[in-house]
Amino acid sequence: MRHSRTLTLSAAALSLLACAKQVPPTTAAAPPEPRSVQLLTATPERETARLEKRREDVEVDTREGERTPRVVATAETQPMRLDGAQARLCGDAACTQGFAVDNFLLLEVLDAKGKVSRRAAVGFTDSVFIGNEQVDNLGRRAFSFEPNEVDITSLLPESEPFRVRATALDYWGVGRVTNIFLRLEPGAGRADDDLRGH
Repeated sequence: MRHSRTLTLSAAALSLLACAKQVPPTTAAAPPEPRSVQLLTATPERETARLEKRREDVEVDTREGERTPRVVATAETQPMRLDGAQARLCGDAACTQGFAVDNFLLLEVLDAKGKVSRRAAVGFTDSVFIGNEQVDNLGRRAFSFEPNEVDITSLLPESEPFRVRATALDYWGVGRVTNIFLRLEPGAGRADDDLRGH
């Protein structure tokens, strides 16, 4: 009797083992890599008067130079997402070089429908207006910036797709811009800050 009970228990244990799901060992996902997107390509110095295209909707509150700035260079990115990254400006893809702009960079964030949702000016400029709206200045008032110095994370939507339009504008003397890249560093943006706050 005891022998048959032992056999029954052994059979039950074996059937449980047979039903146990074999789970492969988990492999940790590789951390996301930093991404760099080129906003503008270097444009050599030219006299303001020789820059033919103007940005008619922009007005600079200046006493010296032209109130309607001229376009040095402009470009727009493909759609992208922030996904918790920190977004900063640099002069090269590896973010080892700074960048320069004369007079200023107008950054416009476009939503999925192509509508401008946020704007900011970076560079050496007086107050910038589009219609009645004054454009916020990001960073210090200067012609050149260190790599990673200008953080534009706060301009960008956290989870929605967006594009960035960058326009280098000039209103006095000469206009120029170096290469400018948008560097996205994973896991360093607002998402981490929000988690720490709770």
